[in-house]
Amino acid sequence: MTRVDFYVVSDAGPDAVLRVAARLTDKARASGHRLFIHAASEAQAEQLDQLLWSFRPGSFVPHARADQDPTEAVVIGWGQDPGEHNDVMINLAGEAPPFFSRFARVAEVVTADEQQREAQRAAWRFYRDRGYPLHKHDL
Repeated sequence: MTRVDFYVVSDAGPDAVLRVAARLTDKARASGHRLFIHAASEAQAEQLDQLLWSFRPGSFVPHARADQDPTEAVVIGWGQDPGEHNDVMINLAGEAPPFFSRFARVAEVVTADEQQREAQRAAWRFYRDRGYPLHKHDL
């Protein structure tokens, strides 16, 4: 069964979600995981694409957008099917995509933005009501 982790940060704003997603991606990739990052939009996918090349001085996370190379170890999509990916999904879309349960693990990012928090509360209830194991991490 898919494990769902909620990562809670005290930052607000649209960049907070992307910074946490970049950190989670870097850490998971360093541990050997394959990731599919489900962005809320193509614009958000493009922002994350740029951030993963530069968020840490002197390093980057190798990745590709789903429309460029869906077989890369880290893929950023915004509505595409995750293809061969089924290990870890970082969900930035605010609601669970229909394919979430194929992943061993789903990461949800919660920021201090009240509108975004309300969406994540709904996501928590969605997963909980379906019996998925939930874990909360304060960052």
